[in-house]
Amino acid sequence: MDVKITWLGHSAFLIDFDHYKVLLDPFLTGNSNAAIPAKKAEADLILVSHGHSDHVGDAIEISNRCHAPILCNFELSNWFAKHGAVNTMPIYVSGTRAFPFGTVRATIAVHGSGTPDGTYGGLALGFILATHDQQKKIYFAGDTGVFSEMSLIGEDAVDVALLPIGDIFVMGLSESIRALKMIRPKNVIPMHYDPGLNLEGWKREVIETSGAKPIVLRSGESFDL
Repeated sequence: MDVKITWLGHSAFLIDFDHYKVLLDPFLTGNSNAAIPAKKAEADLILVSHGHSDHVGDAIEISNRCHAPILCNFELSNWFAKHGAVNTMPIYVSGTRAFPFGTVRATIAVHGSGTPDGTYGGLALGFILATHDQQKKIYFAGDTGVFSEMSLIGEDAVDVALLPIGDIFVMGLSESIRALKMIRPKNVIPMHYDPGLNLEGWKREVIETSGAKPIVLRSGESFDL
């Protein structure tokens, strides 16, 4: 199966599994680094890691326009439905759901999840997306710090880790190296950071200490898995 990962800026990604489009944390409107406007986003499935506005983004509008279910935690699923989403799909940590391309499994993420209007948004999540044959696996960490259970994710033979590195609200550069030593992915694509951040030193350290290949994308660029 052909798999293409496109970074749309911040933590938003489009993952194309042989033309089945999975959109993650679609914060496009108001995102100065967004590759496309929300009205041009296409999706067959939308994953939302937690309730903060820079991750919920345009999920409702895109979901309703594209008839794409929103997969997220239970509390956030209810919040989306209350605010106009017509197709929501709850999941929680260690749960797995099947889709035409393969499966999505929810993982822990160490982060808050308040919704844009301040209500409780459940627990933050990450996701592991796998093709039916389990030959291609993508770990989307969501917003998180380092946690020891990342070593369990490392047992899944992850091909690509989509990892936040921006510090303050998520792990920073040095902490991301610790995470990579546990996750042990073949490739890592950084997200949730200031696009002006110099990553040359980070890339060298990733290669030297974790064995992963760093793939630094500009907004709108893609990586073929």
